[in-house]
Amino acid sequence: MTTTFSAGTLVSARGRDWVVLPESAADMLVLRPLGGADDDIAAVFPAFERVTGAQFADPSPTDLGDAQAAGLLRSALRIGFRSGAGPFRSLAGIAVEPRAYQLVPLMMALRQPTVRMLISDDVGIGKTVEAGLIASELLAQGSARGLAVLCAPALAEQWQKELHSKFGIDAELVLASTVSRLERGLDLGQSLFDRHPHVIVSTDFIKSTRHRDDFVRHCPDLVIVDEAHTCVAADDATTAQNQLRFELLQRVAAKADRHLLLVTATPHSGKEGAFRNLLGLLKPELASVDLGSDAGRRALAQHFVHRKRADVRQYLTREDGLADDSLAERTSFPSDRHFKDETYKLSPAYRALLDDAVAYAGERVSAADKRGRREVRIAWWSAIALLRSLVSSPRAAAQTLRTRSATAAAATADEADRLGAPLTSDSADTDALEGLDVAPGAEAADVEHAGARLAELAERAAALEGPTEDRKLAALVTHLKALLKEGYHPIVFCRYIPTAEYVAEHLDGKLGRKTVVRAVTGTLSPQQRIERIEELARDAGDDPAARRVLVATDCLSEGVNLQHHFDAVVHYDLAWNPTRHDQREGRVDRFGQKRDVVKVITVYGSDNGIDGKVLDVLIRKHRQIRKDLGVSVSVPDEASAGVTDAIVEWMLLHGRDNEQGSLFDVEEYRAIDKKAAALAADWQSAAEREKASRSRFAQHTIRPEEVAREVAAVRDTLGRAQEIRSFVRQSLRALDGVLRDDPARPGDFTAELGGTPAGLRDALAPVLGGDVVELGRPVPFRGIAAVDRGEAALVRTDPAVVALAGYVLNAALDAQAAGPRPARRCGVVRTRAVSTRTTLLVARYRFHLTLPSRTGTRQIVAEDARLLAFSGAPANATWLPTDDALALLDATADANTDPGFGERTMRRLLDELPAVTDHLRDYGEELAAELLASHRRVRSASGEIVRGLAVTVQDRADILGAYVYLPAPTAGAVA
Repeated sequence: MTTTFSAGTLVSARGRDWVVLPESAADMLVLRPLGGADDDIAAVFPAFERVTGAQFADPSPTDLGDAQAAGLLRSALRIGFRSGAGPFRSLAGIAVEPRAYQLVPLMMALRQPTVRMLISDDVGIGKTVEAGLIASELLAQGSARGLAVLCAPALAEQWQKELHSKFGIDAELVLASTVSRLERGLDLGQSLFDRHPHVIVSTDFIKSTRHRDDFVRHCPDLVIVDEAHTCVAADDATTAQNQLRFELLQRVAAKADRHLLLVTATPHSGKEGAFRNLLGLLKPELASVDLGSDAGRRALAQHFVHRKRADVRQYLTREDGLADDSLAERTSFPSDRHFKDETYKLSPAYRALLDDAVAYAGERVSAADKRGRREVRIAWWSAIALLRSLVSSPRAAAQTLRTRSATAAAATADEADRLGAPLTSDSADTDALEGLDVAPGAEAADVEHAGARLAELAERAAALEGPTEDRKLAALVTHLKALLKEGYHPIVFCRYIPTAEYVAEHLDGKLGRKTVVRAVTGTLSPQQRIERIEELARDAGDDPAARRVLVATDCLSEGVNLQHHFDAVVHYDLAWNPTRHDQREGRVDRFGQKRDVVKVITVYGSDNGIDGKVLDVLIRKHRQIRKDLGVSVSVPDEASAGVTDAIVEWMLLHGRDNEQGSLFDVEEYRAIDKKAAALAADWQSAAEREKASRSRFAQHTIRPEEVAREVAAVRDTLGRAQEIRSFVRQSLRALDGVLRDDPARPGDFTAELGGTPAGLRDALAPVLGGDVVELGRPVPFRGIAAVDRGEAALVRTDPAVVALAGYVLNAALDAQAAGPRPARRCGVVRTRAVSTRTTLLVARYRFHLTLPSRTGTRQIVAEDARLLAFSGAPANATWLPTDDALALLDATADANTDPGFGERTMRRLLDELPAVTDHLRDYGEELAAELLASHRRVRSASGEIVRGLAVTVQDRADILGAYVYLPAPTAGAVA
């Protein structure tokens, strides 16, 4: 006869205890190990395997632990939970502790049957985390079955790493470089988007007509678009690239039940048409809604998150409706950027080279004017390339002088502009970064004797290398030494690959014996760039006095977060687009930066005829707008190009007399100032509109007190990062591990595991590497989610932390286990923390959740661990508040307890414990009601999703641990 087991009950099979899951049937049981993860789920057939009912065993009164036993048992239990009972299904399985403000987009998303959101928080606030939280939650709930991230190819590996390390989502890269390999593995007629449910796709690769149709036809039901502002443009200024991207997104968004997350820090930037096109992707009616009306703003507010750092720096306070400040959060942002502009003057030899090169370029432009517009544009772009390379470095100048211009092959003037502009301008478009840090060419090979003249200039440029003739390099060494003396770790940004390599080469050995210098340029793949940075951090990380300097091109100005390794930025080459400066600085000035002040040094030439004016007209104006209005606004492209073109034109026509101080007295040069004034007016207007849009559309649809309730519930269930850190340290020490703090990274440490039990080493070997564990190499434990092979992250989902928790829990549950056992299920502690006998219980509850969604109803069994405490005997228990129960975990033993007395005390407690069964049952019902209310709050916007929602608790709670705290005897008293 087959016994029927209901969902949530305990059964014994295959030598262990399991929880029956709702997917079970009479002839097949779907089981999850007690306290295990979904990855351990197994199917058991009662007709062929013995399955019996099980009841969780009571603690043994002879198996007593110390004062730490309860806390370690509770933490080990909570770390094992992968399916929380709260409304956020995914939070138990992610390796990031969300800030309270980062839960706002998630709560907004869960109020929409189909999620359509524009996440536009400031640079560095954590938009990737906010989008990842929504994606992991929709996947965990079953509201989405697949995910596609559309991004620039340079950001693809970063997205892949973030999704894997923080959210446990493994996504395949679909790039021009990977698609052939992926397609070889497909079955006949199969799409790679069907084969791989989660993908990260290059937007520019997939927008082509060859691949677009297949993607749209098999597109996953959840799409994240990174840097979404690059996929739209104002109707009167749409480039061909933007139009193709926009058409792709229109087709993706056309499926009404597809979830769509648009992510960008610059949604508006003063361009109303582009902003409207962006909104239309969320809902077509938003493209034409009156955003000046209350109704229009309310309609948009359901889909738009738009916050500055000031909005989230101090989030959740009494002013936000909290009864106290226990949940208040101060987010770790630098308080300010400290700007310093440092000048240098050209050496006489460099001055002569620049004059001769500018004269040559001017002659080329003048001569081309007689041969037609195509030749003029080719000469123009070659001249700009030469000028920018000369100002950058002698090595970049020499390479430019020896390289054929890309525009020389242009058949028309328009084609010359398309080829020349990207190589010499500084587009803020992330998609345009890759490959644009190569030194451009200046040789057009259409002028008699040009080759010989350029070769002679190139030889002169090469001879100027080194700090003697290159005063810019000498100035950099001086400024870097000052930064390093103050304890900073700077990044030096250069425009061209030859400049970055040249600077790194000449800095090596010039900044002190303990300073490590590395270069990262576009010659490396995105993954190699990250590896080079981590290598630099490791090489300079063992000694507190060691310093690191990274020299990089703009291939690192987007996508790679560097705030954990660097805290200062040096602009060695001025960008002609100030947004590029903002992007560079944003790599270190962001959430997680430990420095209160990020230092920014801009090196510029006072006498090269262009740096000073670019600095005044573009860079300083950008800073001032950011300081005055609190927003960063892209420079209007057309006006900016007009100013830089005017500066270059002046250089070519009057190059031999271009000392910066004398230029302002020349009437022709004043035309530049007129264009600069027009640019400033347009820019200020755009900034004012952007500021107005931010205040008009600030996110107020989720009230802070609502977030506070959910944050409290999440942390009650899953704990904080500090709990994980304490658990790992205490457990490893109790298991005979040797721990050493890392002086370079406060809170981090290394652990030597050679003396720990063989069972623990066996559990850690697969995740840390067998050679690391068996050879006794120190294992670094880091406070960040992304770690290298052989390292462990101090987060609850790290495989090494999970393995340690599993070992500690299993050892606690097995009273016969040999070797050290950090956690025990019983304990009697004499402490001054209590004035009367107090009992602490670690109880595990199982909940049955019925969760409706747009894809159907799911039945889930979830677990939760709770601490309950009472004073007095069980039959007359006075139950304590939750905070008092938690405080007992920090109680210390202030007197010894006789083992025989402890055993008798514990045996008496366990005999009397059935008297609290009713309270445990009532408490479970209260928890179920709180969970139901929490689910309803989060889903309150949609009656369809709320309808059918149910949370019930399993009748009997498991008592995993019971601990008695007795008042410590006063001095002179007899225990």
